[in-house]
Amino acid sequence: MKVIYEDNHILAVNKRCGEIVQGDKTGDKPLSEMVKEWLKEKYGKPGNVFLGVTHRLDRPVTGIVLFAKTSKSLSRLNEMFKTKTIKKKYWALVKNLPPEEEGTLIHHLVKNEKQNKSYVYDQPKPSSKEAILHYCLKGHSDNYYLLEIELETGRHHQIRAQLAKIGCPIKGDLKYGFSRSNKDGGISLHARSVSFIHPVSKEPVELVAPLPEENVWNTFRNQ
Repeated sequence: MKVIYEDNHILAVNKRCGEIVQGDKTGDKPLSEMVKEWLKEKYGKPGNVFLGVTHRLDRPVTGIVLFAKTSKSLSRLNEMFKTKTIKKKYWALVKNLPPEEEGTLIHHLVKNEKQNKSYVYDQPKPSSKEAILHYCLKGHSDNYYLLEIELETGRHHQIRAQLAKIGCPIKGDLKYGFSRSNKDGGISLHARSVSFIHPVSKEPVELVAPLPEENVWNTFRNQ
């Protein structure tokens, strides 16, 4: 477990590929429990440790996950996520150059629960939800293009599905049309940074999650 920031109210972890943020039907140990155990040991706390989950990342995705250490910060962070005053940026590696170097994608997503997959349409459909993201080209290596993404909405598999829709499936993402899997079973989508006004101290906070250790990210480490 890689803690990248901690104060009295907030803790941020750089999630690794394969970790789940909260418990699910797999029964695998979630990141939230690992953080609780880490806090319990670090501070020698008897009994239960309070930890609030403020948002999630898909299992194959890496990067910043914010947790709340107090009920005060949890309620305020939840409100900040709801009102979109927390700014998150994601980095994605894709094989194909997008149609334009920067742009806004507006689609309509329908989630298929059985397949755990979202389908993307240009026009509204029954039970669809509008999905909006902004992207820009940050750089390229010999084989891949690096896109930076900001979400305006938070839909199921939104980045994965919308990028695939424009012909840019994320490296390793078999579910959304990439040709082969990554060695670790993950996808090359990384929650790179988060910035917000601290819910208690009111000071500005900007956190950056170091990139995964895979060689494919080497070209972009100094950006």
